[in-house]
Amino acid sequence: MGPFPHDAPPATISADNPMGTDGFEFVEYAHPDAGQLHALFKLMGFTAVARHKTKAITLYRQGDINYLVNEEPGSHGQDFVAAHGPCAPSMAFRVVDARMAYARAIALGAEPADLPAQQKTLDVPALKGIGGSLLYLVDRYGAKGAAYDLEFVWIGARDPRPAGSGLYYIDHLTHNVHRGRMDVWAGFYEKLFNFRQIRFFDIEGRASGLFSRALTSPDGKIRIPINEDAGDSGQIEEYLKSYRGEGIQHVACGARDIYTTVEGLRASGLPFMPSPPETYFERIDSRLPKHGEDVARLKRNGILIDGEGVVDGGQTKVLLQIFSANAIGPIFFEFIQRKGDDGFGEGNFKALFESIEEDQIRRGVLKVEAAE
Repeated sequence: MGPFPHDAPPATISADNPMGTDGFEFVEYAHPDAGQLHALFKLMGFTAVARHKTKAITLYRQGDINYLVNEEPGSHGQDFVAAHGPCAPSMAFRVVDARMAYARAIALGAEPADLPAQQKTLDVPALKGIGGSLLYLVDRYGAKGAAYDLEFVWIGARDPRPAGSGLYYIDHLTHNVHRGRMDVWAGFYEKLFNFRQIRFFDIEGRASGLFSRALTSPDGKIRIPINEDAGDSGQIEEYLKSYRGEGIQHVACGARDIYTTVEGLRASGLPFMPSPPETYFERIDSRLPKHGEDVARLKRNGILIDGEGVVDGGQTKVLLQIFSANAIGPIFFEFIQRKGDDGFGEGNFKALFESIEEDQIRRGVLKVEAAE
């Protein structure tokens, strides 16, 4: 069984999906020292498969995940670096008809990117997105070809799908926003793209807290949790100060075999967030009866587990996930394997929050007394 809805049939334009959204196409990254991005993505199992014909932009791929590294002087991506440091200056949605989707978005009040082609990563319609980043709309994918055929040169075979570390699709990505702005950005996706809220989180730790609204697109392939801090010194606020604005907090990629993937990434030297305490793993069997996972291997790798275990009728509902340390400025990565569970690791959300909070306390960013 695949991680539905990633393996669902291609989307169509409908009353429920008026923009024809059909998944993520790419996430773009930029850095003052782009060599760090090249090294990071190679370490994570990505392969450089294409380069832009006229710009210093490289396409890295693993499975159906596309990461673009932008080094082009004068581009929006490099302007974003000047404002934010290491960053994710854009992302792209796949849509059935990009021109139609763009026109509809503008009619509904979206801001056009309004940039000349030489400043854009792809010469396709683009909107202003989170924190001044760009949201590209791409309709050349799947049976229609590749978004990169016209402007990029393939390094080897055309449009390959290298297996890499076993990651193969973008499961979701998150936004961190200023307090009071969570509903603004939820409204952006709801109004323009007919996203709907599927989860709401209110997480409280020892000295801080956060709120999160998890949204999904009508096609089900684009998921975006939007986070805001409950106070003025928590982990979302720290991100906003470090990033100098709102933006993408982390990108989650689906794994076919998360154990093998994580063991390979650890062996390659990718740093991960601290593992949860011993008690987390001791409670797995009682929390998720008949989960069927190797607890010792979970613990050894620091992999978190959530879901319902085996539910009535014998259906397995398990989600496995782990988070890297900050890798691109304050941006980090999640690696996830879904075994019948379509959530966001609700049971792990607090464990992750507490892990980051403990690191903040150790570094002196948070004072435990603030909670008293």
